[in-house]
Amino acid sequence: MGTLKRFFKDTIIYGIAAVLPRAINILLVKLHTNALQSEKFAVNTLYFVYAAYFNAFLTYGMETAFFRFFTKEKEKGKVISTSFFSILVTTLLFLFFTLIFSEELSGYFGFDEPIYLQILILVTTFDTLLVIPYAYLRVKNRPIRFAFYKILNTTIYALLNVVFLIYLPKAIENDLYVPEYLNNIYSQYPIVVFIFFANLIASSITFILLIPIIFKFKFDFDITLLKRMLKYAIPLLIASLAYVTNENLDKILLDRMIGKEQMGIYAACYKLGVFMILFIMAFRLGAEPFFFNQAKESNAKEIYAKVLKWFTILGTITLLIIVNYIDIFAGILLSREEYFNALSIVPIILLANLLLGIYYNLSIWYKLTDRTKYGMYFSVFGAIITVLINIIFIPKYGYMASAWATLIAYGSMTLISYYYGKKHYSIPYEVNKILFYIITSFLLSIISFIFFRQNYLISTILLILFFTTIYLKEKTDLQNIFKK
Repeated sequence: MGTLKRFFKDTIIYGIAAVLPRAINILLVKLHTNALQSEKFAVNTLYFVYAAYFNAFLTYGMETAFFRFFTKEKEKGKVISTSFFSILVTTLLFLFFTLIFSEELSGYFGFDEPIYLQILILVTTFDTLLVIPYAYLRVKNRPIRFAFYKILNTTIYALLNVVFLIYLPKAIENDLYVPEYLNNIYSQYPIVVFIFFANLIASSITFILLIPIIFKFKFDFDITLLKRMLKYAIPLLIASLAYVTNENLDKILLDRMIGKEQMGIYAACYKLGVFMILFIMAFRLGAEPFFFNQAKESNAKEIYAKVLKWFTILGTITLLIIVNYIDIFAGILLSREEYFNALSIVPIILLANLLLGIYYNLSIWYKLTDRTKYGMYFSVFGAIITVLINIIFIPKYGYMASAWATLIAYGSMTLISYYYGKKHYSIPYEVNKILFYIITSFLLSIISFIFFRQNYLISTILLILFFTTIYLKEKTDLQNIFKK
């Protein structure tokens, strides 16, 4: 249990780095939904959808490859140098060619103004060049520095959002002093562009601050090592692109099939699933280096099984809390009543993201056995399901089809990964308990949402009942975890 306690400690530290910036972003949802009509919120959503695609494409699985090879190679410096300079070259090529053709490409991406894509290209460049420096801090177990830079980036972004979306519009309206160039930009572009400007300024400042770490990387490039790393990483690239498709294609298709207004409403309510995403992100930041470092231990498989069980327990608690008090969370995040129309997707999206988190747990088998091609297969399979369900059912069922497509895709990926994992790297997961917690939590949340919505007494009783059940079933483990 000592190792498990260390894992939870590391996850909490990395979790702060993941959760606090995202929590700040959650608060910005209210600002954005207040400042933007649903159509412009859709443009804001598209910007970050394409950012996710660009980031997946430009990192091409090298972050995970970095962790894998750093833990098993003797010459650590070569792994750092080869990873970073590989990404540096490809990112600069991307920057050069996309900026040249940005005006032609902007229409293809559905942007009314080329400046949207130009800002996105610059932000993506800065963020991609920081992937290996961030991974270096994680693998060297420097979570405080990692957290500092992550939180600083988001804080700058958030403060600039407040300045651009609240202060400057009021200053212009009340004839207060505003620099002439800002006045000109405000008159030339819609207000949504200032969200993108804030993103660019935050990313560039963070990049500048991390330059000293980059200068520590010696040029020790090894083409043979790069080929081995790419062989490991390319399947993860395809898997990442497929994952981004699972997460984001619904917004693109909703935009093109039923319009920006409906997509904006769906995207706003989808944000309520961010609480589960925060939990998963915190877990992944601590889990990935932990899993690789733990692989050589004799009891590694038992530890992986324990981690998945407790991940599921915490995830199901998160699901139940959000759904039981959904109107409170919606009131905090969503400013305009038009955005409340899609709240029925939230329980589905939360369960889908929980299953995705379980899939991440299960994926350790193909990462440790160097069978990353399976991750590619599973993700592509999920992406195909996403595409087919969305295209076939959006015209009839609208955004509800997109929510169910996400759940079915992640559920299918989880089941298939578990099946093949048993064959290639069998881990003694407590399947019956995991299924029990998932089913019980989802049923209680549906009962609360349909029959007792805004009846917070009943919702609280249901939550206490679930907590009591967990305690009775996990009493021994809880005592071992918390005993001094």
